[in-house]
Amino acid sequence: MDSGYYAAFSGWLARSEALDAAASNLANANTSGFRAQREYFRNAIAGPEANDSQLNQVVNSYGVLGGNLAYLGQGALTHTGNPLDFAIEGQGFFAIQTKQGIRYTRDGSFRRATDGTLVTTSGEPVLNAQNKPIQVPTGDVVVGVDGVISVGNAVAGRLGIFDLPASALVPEGANRYAFTAGTKPVVTSAAIHQGALESSNEDVIQGTLNLVLVQRQAEMMQKALSNFYINFDKTASEDLPKV
Repeated sequence: MDSGYYAAFSGWLARSEALDAAASNLANANTSGFRAQREYFRNAIAGPEANDSQLNQVVNSYGVLGGNLAYLGQGALTHTGNPLDFAIEGQGFFAIQTKQGIRYTRDGSFRRATDGTLVTTSGEPVLNAQNKPIQVPTGDVVVGVDGVISVGNAVAGRLGIFDLPASALVPEGANRYAFTAGTKPVVTSAAIHQGALESSNEDVIQGTLNLVLVQRQAEMMQKALSNFYINFDKTASEDLPKV
């Protein structure tokens, strides 16, 4: 079979999956703390027999999409004036306790529960560096750039900021992540801005242009595949009977 078919197929597969990622990025351009997804490429076939595979040798000359990784670039900080809104400047994630376990997010839109626990808008406890819920007494809340929470000149706790590599992040929803087995989140430091939220790090204009570009590329690969199918059908109907 003509190796051009494999080239067209791998290109169509890569562009189709990239199109899904581009659409998701653009749809979440206004989601606080959203991390845009960026594609990466891998060999078509992995494993000990990869080098002996004729298909792998052909397709790997072109590459196929290996998946998507979270882009960890900084999003713009938007002032809200809410003393329980926090934005991270730098690397790292807030930790929250969910029913599925500890999850990580850049969305710092929090509130104080009736029992004084600092929670997300969904009521999930926000954790400190020891993975314990943070208690915030009644009163004016002041949060330092280091994440230390003070109420009435008394320290109530400190926000836990954890660093994870992009390759270890497993998306769950629009702006929260689990992490792959064997990965240990590392406590880190970053500048905390009180009364602000971090916007998505997806640029709307660039995202729109990328979506259009990827869509056109996918259509081109689809047309190339269609041409190969036509040629295969012609060969099957005209040439094979002569053999």
